Amino acid sequence: MEISPKDRFVTVYGRKPVLEALDDPRLEVDKVLLAEGARGPAAKEILDAAGRRGVRVQRATAQRVKVLAGNGRHDQGVLADVVAPRMLPLAHALEARPARVLLLDGITTPANVGMILRTATAAGMDGIVVPRRGVASIDPLVVKASAGVAFRAPVLKCATAGEAAAELTAAGYPVFALDAGARETIFSADLPERAVYVLGSETDGISEEVRPHVTGWLSIPMAAGVESLNVASAAAVLCFEVVRRHG
Repeated sequence: MEISPKDRFVTVYGRKPVLEALDDPRLEVDKVLLAEGARGPAAKEILDAAGRRGVRVQRATAQRVKVLAGNGRHDQGVLADVVAPRMLPLAHALEARPARVLLLDGITTPANVGMILRTATAAGMDGIVVPRRGVASIDPLVVKASAGVAFRAPVLKCATAGEAAAELTAAGYPVFALDAGARETIFSADLPERAVYVLGSETDGISEEVRPHVTGWLSIPMAAGVESLNVASAAAVLCFEVVRRHG
């Protein structure tokens, strides 16, 4: 199965994020794309940094850079494709039968996505499904919030959370979703070794597309009248409990 470049690289844009990627010896930068009109000290700094690393620099129209960056206000005429060694399409990853999978459903705040990637990777989750639609894309804001872990997180790509839930269900995975009102808690529930855990959006929770695939609802018990946790905090509690059970 051939893997699309979109499912192999994390694309960072803007002068500072690109320079940081080029200056980090732990990262493999596939290529840099620089707008044809980019000249002067800033462009020279990027060209010099790429030259030191032996990274190819391609020129493209400013519009092409904007389209590929997906954020025309902040690309500053430059982007870099950074190799993400653990990033795979979901269908490809399922061949290896990952045990503990996290599915992000409608989480649109980059800081939350970045913190979840960092936490889930630190806990030892086997896969974090980040859909291409409906979830904040892995951009410089997400990379920053993850403290760089986004580059090496076990990210699994798919079109939508609904499609991912259907594909995982068809592959035999039970799907558990977090909900503050669920009677069963993540500490008391019988959690199988191989399962999917869904984190819903900051405002609407689990989407209508994912709900039909949910086989169990779980809550995090709260004390002192606290109603709920931020989704990134909830992810931390969930991931470490799952790995504690089956680590």
